[in-house]
Amino acid sequence: MSDYYIVIAACLSFAVTALSGLALVPMLRRLRFGQSIREDGPTWHEKKQGTPTMGGIMFILGIGAAVPFALIRSATSGEKYAIIYCGLTALLFGLVGFIDDFIKVSKKQNLGVTVKQKLFLQFAAAIAFTVSMSLSGLLSSQIDIPFTKLSVDIGWAIYPLTVIAMVGIVNAVNITDGLDGLASGVTWIVGVFFLLTSSAFGLGGFSIFAAALAASMMGFLVWNFYPAKVFMGDTGSLFLGGLVGTICFALRMPLIFLVVGIVYVIEILSDVIQVLHYKRTKRRVFLMAPIHHHFEKKGWSEVRIDFTAMGLTLIFCAAAFLWVYFVKL
Repeated sequence: MSDYYIVIAACLSFAVTALSGLALVPMLRRLRFGQSIREDGPTWHEKKQGTPTMGGIMFILGIGAAVPFALIRSATSGEKYAIIYCGLTALLFGLVGFIDDFIKVSKKQNLGVTVKQKLFLQFAAAIAFTVSMSLSGLLSSQIDIPFTKLSVDIGWAIYPLTVIAMVGIVNAVNITDGLDGLASGVTWIVGVFFLLTSSAFGLGGFSIFAAALAASMMGFLVWNFYPAKVFMGDTGSLFLGGLVGTICFALRMPLIFLVVGIVYVIEILSDVIQVLHYKRTKRRVFLMAPIHHHFEKKGWSEVRIDFTAMGLTLIFCAAAFLWVYFVKL
């Protein structure tokens, strides 16, 4: 019966996401909610100026439509509460992104809320998630080390770790959203990993939740794959980061993000390395950061970069699932 619900939820999420674009994309165009390209960004992206943004609303609706099925099929009340906390936290992060996007499109520039304001709101959302999970007894201080049988109890340190990791994960996913179909293409594979892992653990609710995530990304790729007809904006990328991060903690495997989210990790590390190295030496490590722009400068097409990133994610997700299946179960 749970497989039946998974199929229904996935189909519903895909359909709502893909079909909502028929109304949302023209509406965003009429409202002139177009993306403003940064002046210091790649010059070859100037042709994307004016492409509708805030398209993340599409998959937020798609995933939201499937949540009732996830709650119905939750094995325990704890799983049900965890799904609610994950969804609400992702919505909080998405709201931060929506505010940022709205300021950008209303002012016709690429600068929305300040970095300090955005970080303050992100930390507030991360703290809310941490407190909610902790008070419900759903936040485990036991940390599994990927690809080993080792597990470490870090005690009270789980609280600051959760907050800091959540903000880091959200921004890693956000910075990955720099090419048509890149973040959505990578995230649908991560969603499939969550689906398989949740199913292996017997978590029917999370299986449906993850299926909705994966299917919504496929529905969004109908509009977002190169050449993109709509961008997810910070509305979508911060929401996705919030969802990916909270699910990692809800499944009690936060470190697995470093494996299944390898592309997100590489993306944000490339940006940090570039900034720190340039400040110290006035020289660049990459032709342009984050790293997807480096490969563009090398002559790679957006499609080639997308499929390379998806291939890398698939390999690491497959390895992570084998660890889960043969070691954790």
